[in-house]
Amino acid sequence: MIDTYKHKGLRNQLVETIRKKGIADENILAAIGKIPRHLFLDSSFLEYAYQDKPFPIGSGQTISQPYTVAFQTELLEVKPKEKVLEIGTGSGYQACVLEELGARVFTIERQKKLYHKYKKFLVKLGYKAKVFYGDGYKGLPAYAPFDKILITAGAPSLPEELAEQVKPGGMIVVPLGSSGVQIMTRYIKTEDGNLHKEDHGSFRFVPLLREIADD
Repeated sequence: MIDTYKHKGLRNQLVETIRKKGIADENILAAIGKIPRHLFLDSSFLEYAYQDKPFPIGSGQTISQPYTVAFQTELLEVKPKEKVLEIGTGSGYQACVLEELGARVFTIERQKKLYHKYKKFLVKLGYKAKVFYGDGYKGLPAYAPFDKILITAGAPSLPEELAEQVKPGGMIVVPLGSSGVQIMTRYIKTEDGNLHKEDHGSFRFVPLLREIADD
C-alpha cells in the first residue's frame, strides 16, 4: 500500500490530461488527484497506472479510463450526502471517486471474485462504500430510493427496476447500447415520475450482464 511522491506526481499529470479533455469540475479533478489508482491494478500494470487508459482487473472486467470515470461522474452532478447507487463495482475506483465527492455510496457487483477482493480492499484504503454481491439489473430495492444511480457497464436499455429506484428529481447515468459502442445517456426523473433523456457522446464499456457469477 505504498504511495510515493512519484505516484502523486503522475496523478497530477493525469489530472492535467483529463482537464485538457474537457473535465471542468474541480472536485472531481481533486478526487482523481487523490486516489492512488496504481493500488487498484495488478503489479504488471503498475508503471502504466496513470495513463488515461482502461486496464484489465480479472473476471473479464476492466478498471475504466480515468477520463470516462470523470465524465460519468460530472454528468451525475453529485452533491455531498447524496445517496448514490453504483451498478458494477469492478475495482471500486469509481466508488472511491463518488465517496470523495461526499456521496453515501452503495455499489453492487455480480462477479464474486471481484466482490470479495475489492470489498476488503476498499476497507483497507479507508473508504466506507457499502459493497453488495448481486444482480445489478435488480439494483438494491431494500435501500431505495436513491438520489442518483450510475451504471458502469453497457446496457441495451435502462433496466426498469433501476428506473423505479431513483427519486423524483434524481438522475441515472448509463452507457446505452448492446454493440461495442455505447451512447452515454443521462436520465433526469421529473417530479411526476417521467424520465427526460439526454445523449452525451460515444464510449466503450464491457456489457452489463444479467444474474450473478460465482466464478
